[in-house]
Amino acid sequence: MTPCRTLVRTATFLLLGVLLPLQAVAPTPQGFPVSHHGVELFRISTGLGAFSAEERAKALEGRLAELDRNPFAPLPPLRVIQEGPDAQVTAGDVILFTVTEADAAAAGTEKSALAEQRRAAVEQVLVQFRPANRLKRLAAGAALALLASLAAWVLYRLIRRLMGALRIRLEPRALAMAAQLRFQDLELIPKDRARQLLNLLGGGLQILVLLVVGYAYLSVLFGMFPWTRGLTWRLFHAVLQPLSVAGRAILDYLPNLFYLAIIFLGTRYALRFLRLIFEAIQDHRLKFASFHPDWADPTHKLAKLVTLAIALVLAFPYLPGSGSEAFKGVSLFLGVIVSFGSSGAMGNVIAGVLLTYMRPFRIGDRVQIGDATGDVIERSALATRLRTIKNVEISIPNATILASQVHNYSASAGEGGLILHSTVTIGYDVPWRTVHGLLLDAAVATEGLLEVPAPFVLQTSLDDFYVSYQINAYTLEPRRMADLQSSLHQHIQEAFNRAGVEIMSPHYRALRDGNTATVPESHRPPDYRAPAFRVDLEREDT
Repeated sequence: MTPCRTLVRTATFLLLGVLLPLQAVAPTPQGFPVSHHGVELFRISTGLGAFSAEERAKALEGRLAELDRNPFAPLPPLRVIQEGPDAQVTAGDVILFTVTEADAAAAGTEKSALAEQRRAAVEQVLVQFRPANRLKRLAAGAALALLASLAAWVLYRLIRRLMGALRIRLEPRALAMAAQLRFQDLELIPKDRARQLLNLLGGGLQILVLLVVGYAYLSVLFGMFPWTRGLTWRLFHAVLQPLSVAGRAILDYLPNLFYLAIIFLGTRYALRFLRLIFEAIQDHRLKFASFHPDWADPTHKLAKLVTLAIALVLAFPYLPGSGSEAFKGVSLFLGVIVSFGSSGAMGNVIAGVLLTYMRPFRIGDRVQIGDATGDVIERSALATRLRTIKNVEISIPNATILASQVHNYSASAGEGGLILHSTVTIGYDVPWRTVHGLLLDAAVATEGLLEVPAPFVLQTSLDDFYVSYQINAYTLEPRRMADLQSSLHQHIQEAFNRAGVEIMSPHYRALRDGNTATVPESHRPPDYRAPAFRVDLEREDT
């Protein structure tokens, strides 16, 4: 016989030692057991006259023990005697037990058949455990116990070796799979942690397999000898009874699990369909009237959230423990916490949804919200982030934006251009046509401002000491607003200085006699001299 065949037979023997008791997985029998030499013969569940079922079982066990008191005496014949309404089983002249109509009704059979069945069971045990037969059974049990111990040791060594080989073979693949689990530059499961986890799982699996083998070995070993045979059933019930209860609970839960599977699959395919539709809208492959493509992403998120909420509501009644008072209490507690703690957050979320469909701005637009001016770099459910022209990031709650005026400088810049403007005040002594020409020259000289449409000047007010002139020019680059306005101001100063025109902005007061003009020295005539105070001496002499 080859070693492989020996191992296969040994494994089959041990497996049968585990599976054979599984046939006994059934509801616990009713009544009180009658046992002899650790073997349960039958159960008595009804009383007889003043004797209870338990007292009948104990009395019968005592009579069977009396029969074995002299094991070398011949065993008296066991007979079934019908006397009156009951059937009696006798051993010689001694009545061992009585079978009543109530016993037959509890067993679901006829009285005579039940009496004969119980008589045969008692006779078989008494014959098996006579001294001659007992020695044979003990010898056979010792041989089988030795064989089972040898098989268990071989199987233990084989399992250790197979688990070691399996770990060596699977460890590189598991580590490679763990290395691929990354989020951007973050390694979710480090290599050392993955190796520890693999060793833990391998050790746990090995312990589980060894426990199963050990349980099978002990069951077989205890079943070899009459004194320990009862321990086999106790061990069986102690280990497999909880498993059978869990198995029944799982089987009872299968219909709910079926409903949950349907809800899960339906939700999954609904989410895929929504993603397909909104991606097509976002990529302009699918168009709907009055539905802007930039609404696709936020609408997809809202539809996804609603779908998941509906799926959760549908699945809730089928979740394990959903009807328990503890589950209801926890749900109520969490609901109260969310209601009180998220009132402000929900306000921002609702404001974010409204802003999405109001479309006051998009990512990348140059906007002014309240006192903050910058480019929109991020929009979330709770807040919007701006990067100002000073490269400072500002987070503004969506509810604040909804209650504020939003100036979007980029909304129309790509179509007709954004109008930049600046105001200067010039005295009444300078002709307005001259001022208009100087401002227009400055706008044309500023790089980044358009020549078409042409710049234009507005006279916005006639004040006490000067006139307010506003230069307006178009640009397609709203993100360069600060740079363009600064450059425009520089060219305005250059143009006016070259023309010798003083800018009286915003308020300027000067005494003309005896004061140097405010025109820069480089733009003054070579023979310029500051005027002196004019004093009429002749008039003083008179």
